[in-house]
Amino acid sequence: MHDIKTTTRVGIDIGGTFTDVVLETNNERFTSKVLTTLSSPADACMVGLESVVKQAGIKPINVDIIIHGTTLATNAIIERKGAITSMITTRGFRDVIEIGTEGRPEQYDVNILKPDPLVPRRRRFTIAERLNSAGHVLHQLEESELEALIPALDRAGTEALAICLLHSYANPMHENAARNFFAKKRPEWFISVSSDISPEFREFERFSTTCANAYVQPLTSKYLTEFEARLKTDGYQCEMMMMLSNGGLTTVQTAKDVPVRLIESGPAGGALFACDVTQRLGISKALSFDMGGTTAKICLIDNHKPQTNRRFEVARVYRFRKDSGIPIRIPVIDMVEIGAGGGSIAEIDILGRLAVGPESAGSVPGPACYGQGGERPTVTDANLVLGRMNPANFANSLLKLDIAAAETTLTTHIAEPLNIGLIASAYGVTEIVCENMANAARVHTIESGKNTNDRTLIAFGGAAPLHICQLADKLSVNRIIIPANAGVGSAVGFLRAPISYEVFQTHYQHLDHFDIKAANATLIEMETQARSKVKLGASPEAKLTTNRIAYMRYHGQGHEIAVDLTNEPLGSNVAKSLQRLFDTEYRNVFGRTISNIAAAEIVSFAVTVTTEPYAAVTTTASGIVEHITHATRTAFDSAVEEERSFVIVPRENLQVAKPIAGPAIITEKETSVVVSSIFEARTLLSGDIELLRTDNRILTKKT
Repeated sequence: MHDIKTTTRVGIDIGGTFTDVVLETNNERFTSKVLTTLSSPADACMVGLESVVKQAGIKPINVDIIIHGTTLATNAIIERKGAITSMITTRGFRDVIEIGTEGRPEQYDVNILKPDPLVPRRRRFTIAERLNSAGHVLHQLEESELEALIPALDRAGTEALAICLLHSYANPMHENAARNFFAKKRPEWFISVSSDISPEFREFERFSTTCANAYVQPLTSKYLTEFEARLKTDGYQCEMMMMLSNGGLTTVQTAKDVPVRLIESGPAGGALFACDVTQRLGISKALSFDMGGTTAKICLIDNHKPQTNRRFEVARVYRFRKDSGIPIRIPVIDMVEIGAGGGSIAEIDILGRLAVGPESAGSVPGPACYGQGGERPTVTDANLVLGRMNPANFANSLLKLDIAAAETTLTTHIAEPLNIGLIASAYGVTEIVCENMANAARVHTIESGKNTNDRTLIAFGGAAPLHICQLADKLSVNRIIIPANAGVGSAVGFLRAPISYEVFQTHYQHLDHFDIKAANATLIEMETQARSKVKLGASPEAKLTTNRIAYMRYHGQGHEIAVDLTNEPLGSNVAKSLQRLFDTEYRNVFGRTISNIAAAEIVSFAVTVTTEPYAAVTTTASGIVEHITHATRTAFDSAVEEERSFVIVPRENLQVAKPIAGPAIITEKETSVVVSSIFEARTLLSGDIELLRTDNRILTKKT
């Protein structure tokens, strides 16, 4: 067991294309970026670990803690490579996960596509038990019914079982009894019960989340067990902790029990990385932009905290469309994830238009320029042709890029079909991908009641700095920050995360007749459960803090908003206090209240227990490097839509506060920053690069 404050820490982030490894020790940071080994993800992890340990001049036994985030659960759902999962539910509710809600991603499409449920109908079984919405028994669970299901479950080849009974969030007794029964009869099964995984009302989301947990649990458990064993074999005797989707850390055992909470773990690390930047630089409003090889992630950050949510979707059938994926109801950092990365494939669609993504070339075969057999054009191929990348020094010389292959594939698949030039086709690919990302950012901020043009863009991930000026121009953003080690930002973010766990519980009450005793009992029980999870990974001396949230709405409304109760004791005047807090938050979100015509009510509580976050390694610019004569390279400038001569500046040669006007390319180990003609760059004392807009628009830009 380790305290959150340990000396030598390692973060490992497995992405769709690259696996990033970061080691921090004695106020120094060492990084590695290797291609993800999709057939055996641990292989790339071990290669990256070996690299950073060697760079730091230490031995594996000197590592105090490893923090890991993985896309394993996400990919299993998207690729439908999870366990053979069966489901047991209350009679009459067999098809809830298939019927879903009335939400339609395409309003008028009579042939609308919906995601197939993770558990097909032939593996969904029912029993006659029944509780009412208050948790009172209407029909007792009969063990004989469970016994009768075993032959059918065996014939289905069940490996994992999801138990999803009606109103179990109010009373878990029947689900617990069913779990205990099957655990004795079939101890080899992985069993998930909805009252543990998502104890909330709204059956569709609760059942869907529980099925997803059961579906990925055998695969995740096997991977984590084998990875831990491999670490021990290679001399790493430290504890490994897992990154959660809400930005906290948890133990490997908790991750095995509730793997569904790992689904957005990688992007969550990136959001924490951006939050740390806003804290250091005093930025109150930011938009984080994380673009890697497979996807791009956008997150709103206000007052150094990321926007959060309790629901998201995976495996969407329609890009950018709500209600087209499998709903997962867990605490999560709220972000938009787009199929737009360096490996996103460009093609001419059925209407003869240029389209980019969401399909990705991944790490194998990768873009054509990787020289690994890829034949279709990607965003990376386009950037290479545009002169934005050095083919001899890609990802710290991980690969030598083949520019001839990039030119050939772009000519064959894009330029010739559209009857345009090679450079125009490459620029078109980057324009499409940037517009996709800009559009997603606009929609996300509008839906959140916010703007983009009053925010600072924080760019990280291997591909983000290549596109950031092009994207900022589309979003009318004037300031950009490129943090140190931006190319491995999510893995660095893992090292900033506290040990944390959130418990959520439906607790329906009207404020007009509020039961303080019942509310306090629920909150105490939730805090006890959350603390028990956190204490598994934290030292006895670790300082724990508790945050409480009430999800409230006006009576008759279908959705609720979060109201922070952390500093609000539930005392004798609790109803008035809750009404005041709710009115304030409601007005912040919607601009008005309707307390005069509708009463407020609590729907659910959330309690989060967390340790203190780990302090960042101090990265500062020396401020003494003199500018030297830099090389130049012809590259395409998106600001004026033509090729120009770019100054090539190694990041370590930047002098503090001395600006370099675009067009310029700032090179570093894991990525390159493309500075267009309407921005200038400078290094801050913190070691971060700041890009500022120098003009609203370059007058020579072609129309």
